Amino acid sequence: MGMKVVIAPDKFKGSLSAENVAQAIARGVRNAAPDAEIDLCPMADGGEGTAAALVAATGGQLITHRVTGPLPEMKVDATFGMLPISAGQRPAHPREQTAVIEMASASGLHLLRRDQYDPMATTTFGTGELMVEAVRGGAKRILLGIGGSATTDGGIGALQACGFPVLLKDGEPTSMTEPLCGQDLSRVVLIKHGRGGPLDGIPIDVACDVTNPLFGPNGAARVFGPQKGGTREQIEQLDQMLQELATRTGKLTEAQTPGAGAAGGLGFGLIAFAGAKLRPGVDIVIEATKVRDRVRGADLCITGEGRFDQTSLGGKTPMGVLRVAQEMRARSALIAGVIANVDPIEAGFASAQPLSPPASPDEAMQRASQLLAMHAEQIVKLLRQR
Repeated sequence: MGMKVVIAPDKFKGSLSAENVAQAIARGVRNAAPDAEIDLCPMADGGEGTAAALVAATGGQLITHRVTGPLPEMKVDATFGMLPISAGQRPAHPREQTAVIEMASASGLHLLRRDQYDPMATTTFGTGELMVEAVRGGAKRILLGIGGSATTDGGIGALQACGFPVLLKDGEPTSMTEPLCGQDLSRVVLIKHGRGGPLDGIPIDVACDVTNPLFGPNGAARVFGPQKGGTREQIEQLDQMLQELATRTGKLTEAQTPGAGAAGGLGFGLIAFAGAKLRPGVDIVIEATKVRDRVRGADLCITGEGRFDQTSLGGKTPMGVLRVAQEMRARSALIAGVIANVDPIEAGFASAQPLSPPASPDEAMQRASQLLAMHAEQIVKLLRQR
């Protein structure tokens, strides 16, 4: 009987998707062990590529929906994933599904030209529209990745789109044709929840790997505002408005929750009013893909990412997969585009191979698929000799 190998890599950013990385590694494993039982489980850590990776790993589907972009007047085609309730199986009923949404697909900075960057004028409204569309399509749970935002609106745009009654200072009702932006934070006096909206009763897990609070020196505006085009004056103003919003709505405790400042305060809005839970992205993905069940009984688990360095040790995909492999007593191997300033063997991997060196960085990017297969073949051959 052949060896069992689980292949659970992240994407190689700028080169290959997680699914393509897994397929390349599988070719190398088959070259070394033609009789191997191979389970492809593309992974992610909650950032870019999470929806595609989870869909590929679980046999789900990608759905595209037209929503509001980062600016209220923009429309964008945003894609989210619908996952079956059991990994690798399509649900018996379409309502037994989980939606995985990347807020950047609707409200991301990459959707704007640099001259459009303005945290006062941007909104998370489109992210809320995606959440509502997912629930209308049968999602019973939402996994939301919130990296790469263009916004600093405290999540008020998303809450508005999700049907939460948002009350303004002048008593004017919010209109669904006028998305709330960062500049509207000072106008919001109350956000009601638990009022029978489309998200009531829907568990929301937010993939969040930052610990910033909503406001203050390490808050959403001061830390992330400059990269979103905020001037010094705007950043000071937004920080003050976010603090006042938390005070007026009685949510100061939630505002200090680690991660409340993620995505310009979208983390705060969702935990304070939608009952969301902020969790490390890789933990959410491990649970959604049922990696533990898949690694149980495996002889080898191969993971990887484009660059493995000190930041990887803080909870990115390879370390999450390594932790599962150790729990399941499976040997683990790492293939990375570059390994920098860290020893993967000391971290716990049985074997580790970079694509560069020996290949140059440019060659590693261009020939990533071929090099991944070659290194995977070498890893399997070496480990079978031990």
